[in-house]
Amino acid sequence: MATTTGSHPKELWPGIKKIFGCTYDEKALICSMVFDETSSDKAYEEYVEETGYGLAPVKAEGASVIYDTDIQGFVARLTNVTYGLGAKVTKEAMSDNQYGPVATKKAKKLARSMRQTKENVFANILNRAFDSGYLGGDAKELIATDHPTLNGPQSNELTVAADLSEASLEDSLTQIRGFKDSRGLRIQAKGMKLIVASANEFNATRILSSTNQSGTANNDVNAMRTMGMLPGGTVIWDYLTDPDAWFIKTDVEDGLIHQKRWGYEFTQDNDFDTTNACMKAVERYAAGWGDYRGVFGSAGA
Repeated sequence: MATTTGSHPKELWPGIKKIFGCTYDEKALICSMVFDETSSDKAYEEYVEETGYGLAPVKAEGASVIYDTDIQGFVARLTNVTYGLGAKVTKEAMSDNQYGPVATKKAKKLARSMRQTKENVFANILNRAFDSGYLGGDAKELIATDHPTLNGPQSNELTVAADLSEASLEDSLTQIRGFKDSRGLRIQAKGMKLIVASANEFNATRILSSTNQSGTANNDVNAMRTMGMLPGGTVIWDYLTDPDAWFIKTDVEDGLIHQKRWGYEFTQDNDFDTTNACMKAVERYAAGWGDYRGVFGSAGA
């Protein structure tokens, strides 16, 4: 439906001091701080796990070495999705408006809607990280205690679910250091940045910024700060829906993926029959994950 002169009657007359509510100060996209961007030139892309080799056994003198075989593991498919939104303005509304180009304001509104859409799409990967209704290539949810591997089940979830605290964060970083590949070899992964909902913003700041242990009278040092843990700091993501859930992005590659097919495109034209001014914004991408070891999480207590 096109915006007509009746849609904004006050804008047809002089005397308005200011129009508000159409745009706000836009912040940097948080999803780009959490997901690693990769380009795509197809309808979908597949991320295939390839197993390595096991530990080398002792070779007896004069005996042949034992040969191992690397095989294909699970396959994660990310299908690109097009998101788009448009608006129309009648020629009459454009002509009669008293307060500058109507189309300019609408273009800003479209940009805001597209940004919010993108944040929601990517945040939902973490919002659904513990939900068995949303599975990855290994047929498990993103955060699970039993990801299947050739060496048995592996976990990227805190052993005992806990709210964010200095102790639970230290336990998580220890578990991350114990990550193994599909054949059971140690990865020696590290936690890079903490990702929390806005409700945990102040708690996370106290835990990571304190010189000494947070929330105690002890004079012990804050070990995480002293050792330079989580060098990427804390990411506060307002689009996370569970205030108790928190996540750690690790240095494992091909974890959280932003698969870009088309960047943001804004186009405009006039409809020949109606003379309406038409504008639209489109973007095509996929949000998902390949290697679950790229993120660690706790649903909170």
